[in-house]
Amino acid sequence: MSSQPSKTLETFPNPNPERDFHIHMQIPEFTCLCPKTGQPDFATLILDYIPDQLCVELKSLKLYTWSYRDEGAFHEAVTNRILNDLVAATQPRFMRLTAKFYVRGGIFTNVVAEHRQAGWQPAPRVDLTQFETNSNTRG
Repeated sequence: MSSQPSKTLETFPNPNPERDFHIHMQIPEFTCLCPKTGQPDFATLILDYIPDQLCVELKSLKLYTWSYRDEGAFHEAVTNRILNDLVAATQPRFMRLTAKFYVRGGIFTNVVAEHRQAGWQPAPRVDLTQFETNSNTRG
């Protein structure tokens, strides 16, 4: 049985909704078509998010990104559309989608789109490097 592209994004319950945790995904095989020339555009999508009650299911995400293969779209539009669809499906606390399009006409294009849940603030970053010790230091 072969899989087919789909615009359906499936989700599953966040296993730890009481905690902010970061999910990082890289999708290196994204393709769509240039709406002007019809030539393929290739990109790596980088998805970073902090889920609330739902997480995106990976196979559905793969089939969803595959669904753009034969669609014409400007880089800016497709990046924001994908983010909007992911936010609608998962309602995350925070989500950032970075689309790194490969060179076309000597120009690399990176598009970054973000969503923040109303009222959500990230916890302060913890820097553990200050606690590293030098093995040559005696205490």
